[in-house]
Amino acid sequence: HTHTHTHKYILLGLAPGPFCGMILADFGAEVVLVDRLGSVNHPSHLARGKRSLALDLKRSPGAAVLRRMCARADVLLEPFRCGVMEKLQLGPETLQQDNPKLIYARLSGFGQSGIFSKVAGHDINYVALSGVLSKIGRSGENPYPPLNLLADFGGGGLMCTLGILLALFERTRSGLGQVIDANMLPFVIDLELPSNDPSKLSIGGGFQPVEQVLKDTKEGRIHGSHWMHETADNSKRYVTVSYLDVATYKIYKLDTVEGTAYLSTFLWKTQAMGLWAQPRGQNLLDGGAPFYTTYKTADGEFMAVGAIEPQFYTLLLKGLGLESEELPSQMSIEDWPEVKKKFADVFARKTKAEWCQIFDGTDACVTPVLTLEEALHHQHNRERGSFITDEEQHASPRPAPQLSRTPAVPSAKRDPSVGEHTVEVLKDYGFSQEEIHQLHSDRIIESNKLKANL
Repeated sequence: HTHTHTHKYILLGLAPGPFCGMILADFGAEVVLVDRLGSVNHPSHLARGKRSLALDLKRSPGAAVLRRMCARADVLLEPFRCGVMEKLQLGPETLQQDNPKLIYARLSGFGQSGIFSKVAGHDINYVALSGVLSKIGRSGENPYPPLNLLADFGGGGLMCTLGILLALFERTRSGLGQVIDANMLPFVIDLELPSNDPSKLSIGGGFQPVEQVLKDTKEGRIHGSHWMHETADNSKRYVTVSYLDVATYKIYKLDTVEGTAYLSTFLWKTQAMGLWAQPRGQNLLDGGAPFYTTYKTADGEFMAVGAIEPQFYTLLLKGLGLESEELPSQMSIEDWPEVKKKFADVFARKTKAEWCQIFDGTDACVTPVLTLEEALHHQHNRERGSFITDEEQHASPRPAPQLSRTPAVPSAKRDPSVGEHTVEVLKDYGFSQEEIHQLHSDRIIESNKLKANL
């Protein structure tokens, strides 16, 4: 968003896509939702600051309307499985022929290639396939999904937002749009190696020279396939070989699985340190350490403890009324279960409020586990204005990050109803009154304001 040009976004889909669009709208983008006919409200509840156009994409006149709009848009964000937009004659090659500057963001569960690209999935499946879910949960219990935040909104919506912003920035130099392939699986490396690279690639066994693989890829025999990469020193890693046609546009691989995995880079990079050497739930940062977990209080509430550094651990012990001389060494892993029981016994003797009185304002890294309602009214969050309220008195988090000169200005209005802005959006995109009337007569569009406008 700049003072001279507000970017125009066209948005389809559920959860991760609407979250991406909401972020962009909060920071000044003009976002149009393309909704199905016959709907009433937005199931994602993330339509803040957007306008709604109700359009039947399954019929060719409806697809033609979207194609015409994309000729004027900066970004199209679509959430469908591989091949759906192409079937509607709305694939990137078609739309970027009309508008070479269009940034075409594809936000799907498993991406546009690979054996899972055409199957259904949800957050828990993407986190599982990324390897991250195997690390989350208590010792001896099943892996525990972190709500639907990690893949849908972190690896999916937020990574897609980043991809769009990167593509917009790059467009200021090249003048060209590109395709963003964003999915919720987290880990793939785009491989660009010189033809004389001594490493080899394999898919399903049998390593081949990089030169042959890249030749096959560019000639279309292989497209976005998952390969095993063997370097000259025989080390191996999984990669994705992406088809790259620099004459038209670049393809960024960013599926939600990959986005989730990318978020987990720290987990991968610290494996050699032994940070995750113990079984799930028995490591430093996954609830295994007595000084990095949660404890139940006397009133059935919870306190969160994160006293990793020795100086913070000392303050934790002081607040608990324990002497370090009477306890095993802080990093004695075999003693962690025993120490955890001792801490749990102490925390259970006081209420959450009493523990807050003891630890608030100290560096012991002990904080209350707040409910959503408590978070809304907590003094720190109130002082920072961390939450906002809309005209219907519904609270939600304030957009982040804070920009000093051009901060986000989230809409305080209610979310739009489906089709509320159909007429004004089409007029903005150059459709005449007669064309809009015909589309309505043919049941290609819907508008709950149509009668008043006509």
